[in-house]
Amino acid sequence: MNARPGKDEYQGHFGNYIKLVPEGNLIDILEAAGDALVSLVGTVPEADSLRSYAPGKWSIRQAMNHINDTERVMSFRAYWFARNLGPELPGMDQDVASANANADAIPMADHIREFQALRAASIALFRSLPSEAWDRRGIASGNNVTVRAMANVVAGHEMHHRALFVSAYGLG
Repeated sequence: MNARPGKDEYQGHFGNYIKLVPEGNLIDILEAAGDALVSLVGTVPEADSLRSYAPGKWSIRQAMNHINDTERVMSFRAYWFARNLGPELPGMDQDVASANANADAIPMADHIREFQALRAASIALFRSLPSEAWDRRGIASGNNVTVRAMANVVAGHEMHHRALFVSAYGLG
């Protein structure tokens, strides 16, 4: 399955994540990217995972929680549209979700295990889709998107935050 959606398959802020996904087989990309994230954050000591890179920014644990929340939501959107369950899904307010997650009380190792389970579930979903499902459309956060675009957002969003872990948090 070719990883890149056409520009007519998404709108709005989704393009910021889609542009980060390289050409190639999306399943292979998701597997490799997931492994890279786990390798990067898996060595962070529990105490260090509570730090943020600036006042008012998320801790590493909070950022991992956000990655997990977004993986779950974007994969659900892809599932919803792939199965023709409805034309529109609401947006997700990441700040409300984060404020209600209590992510710093959850050990970093648990955030990592949750990510691994979510990524495995996302990959299983995308592997199971019939070819015609990839072109199905819906509206997410007010933007018209295809299932293929949503799958790319799953990959690109994690890649975006992995890059921030390196550049802003100094990991790696």
